[in-house]
Amino acid sequence: MENLTISLDTLLVFISTTLVLIMHAGFIMVEVGFNRAKNALNITMKNFLTIALGPLAFYLIGFGLTFGEDFNGFLGTTGFLMKNISVDLSIPLAAFFSFQAVFAATSATIVSGAVAERIKFSAYVMFSVLLVAIVYPIVGHWAWGGGWLSKLGFIDFAGSTVVHSVGGWAALVGASILGPRIGKYEDDKVHAIPGHNIPLGALGVIILWFGWFGFNTGSALTASDARIPDIFTVTLLGASAAVLATMIFTSIRYKKVDVSLTLNAALIGLVSITAGAASFSPLGSVIVGVISGIILVFAVEFLDYVKIDDPVGAFPVHGIGGIFGTLAVGLFATDGGLFYGGGFKLLAVQALGVTTVALWTISTSFIIFKVIEKTIGLRVSEQVEKEGLDITEHGSYAYSTLFLRDQIPVINNK
Repeated sequence: MENLTISLDTLLVFISTTLVLIMHAGFIMVEVGFNRAKNALNITMKNFLTIALGPLAFYLIGFGLTFGEDFNGFLGTTGFLMKNISVDLSIPLAAFFSFQAVFAATSATIVSGAVAERIKFSAYVMFSVLLVAIVYPIVGHWAWGGGWLSKLGFIDFAGSTVVHSVGGWAALVGASILGPRIGKYEDDKVHAIPGHNIPLGALGVIILWFGWFGFNTGSALTASDARIPDIFTVTLLGASAAVLATMIFTSIRYKKVDVSLTLNAALIGLVSITAGAASFSPLGSVIVGVISGIILVFAVEFLDYVKIDDPVGAFPVHGIGGIFGTLAVGLFATDGGLFYGGGFKLLAVQALGVTTVALWTISTSFIIFKVIEKTIGLRVSEQVEKEGLDITEHGSYAYSTLFLRDQIPVINNK
């Protein structure tokens, strides 16, 4: 019976790992579809390399920093190369590592969307490796590896803060340092730069939604966890409620349903549910989803107001969604939430976690981006940006030149 239990738990984790890996296909589709055709190959390669490099960086350094023997509640000091790890597990260590490695890679993929169409390929690769190897694991140790936040009672079941806010804050820093794309903010006006294939982006959103069931349910790490049906249900309801809320709100605010915002609404709903996936009731998840769908619209507008160019809405979805979802645990958790008679204690702990993770991620990301900028350079030249990063960084296009004819401006009479 014990062997059967271990086998079923391991199977759940392996299935969930593959579902999270499939999510990266969704990230590629969303980012490619929401950007211009002349950068589709570059975007694909950035995300594809993240999937490959992320697990390797986590294997070499990040896993130990996250789950190694605790040092003053700040970081782990053992477990590098998956050796001398002291985590108490009911599944094989290799299964646990694989699941955590694809999680770690997800945080870096979030950054890719915010810096799209103007960051050097080499600069992005260097940043994503350092994010997965150092920045993300420290936060992971605080919340999941026996660090100081977990000892205070901080709840982030599947990573609204650990994965999504870390990626969101890093994305915001990167977009701020890079500056906007050419033509985005001119003459004190916001000029939309439409994505070239929104249906592809929609398919990516559906794939992400599909993979998210593994993202959240797999975090239980055991198939016998009685909460799994509820986790699955709130994951479905939270995203659905967010989509409906954004669709209605944009139709009122803009007199038309905004398609890209409505697609992103599913993602912010999923991000917002992730921290409390094992703590929300179905009704609570619907309320969280509705609020997140409305917050999304204001967050996107605010970035344009402060002239931070985020082509896919990475920070509004993952940063703001992660912040709200983590705080929502302090409000809507059926055990300890303010609205369920738990008082302010849990909410205060959640707020402390949100704040400290923001400070850590912003400061470390700023340093890394600035070092990269001063060494190998961060942003491509103006001519490269206008021609597109596909042909200049990779020597080819994702689509035929006939399709691209009307999308690439004439450069030097060519």
